[in-house]
Amino acid sequence: MSAVTTTFGPSALATPANAVTMARVGLTPVLLAGILASGASWPALALWIALASTDGVDGYLARRHGTTRSGAFLDPLADKLLVLGALVCLVAEDLVWWVPVAIIAVRELWMSAYRSWLGRHGVSLPARLSAKVKTVVQSVAVGVALAPTLEGADWLTSTVLWGAVVLTVWSGVQYLADARRQAVELAM
Repeated sequence: MSAVTTTFGPSALATPANAVTMARVGLTPVLLAGILASGASWPALALWIALASTDGVDGYLARRHGTTRSGAFLDPLADKLLVLGALVCLVAEDLVWWVPVAIIAVRELWMSAYRSWLGRHGVSLPARLSAKVKTVVQSVAVGVALAPTLEGADWLTSTVLWGAVVLTVWSGVQYLADARRQAVELAM
């Protein structure tokens, strides 16, 4: 007996992938409250790992059941809420320095606004591998900062976080180049 797989059209909203994404969004405030209440702790780290790892789950479900415009919008939004929210809380708890977090936040917010502007002009920027790697490294940086056994290993947290900054800026530069190429192609 074979499993039945439902395929959703591009305009579908109620999909398994979107359900996972919305669960991530809904549980993000719980994580942030936990970080602010306890700083680096096992419960915060466990919830972080669960929420960060579900990014791959919703991607798998989307590929299996069909990608949607709503998912293409919601998934990066969930990533940004989760990562930026956690990083801001880590700054508030004095577990990471604000400068790398500010650089990441500016790039992420700018990129969201830029993608939105491009979308209104008929230009789409598909996700790049570098952006996916950037998200993973950002997630690892948060996880390292939340790990109670790594408290005091500021050099490790700082190294991973600055690595995330480099990848964040680099993927932003790549997106700019992609958009420029696509705009030139559309003008021809």
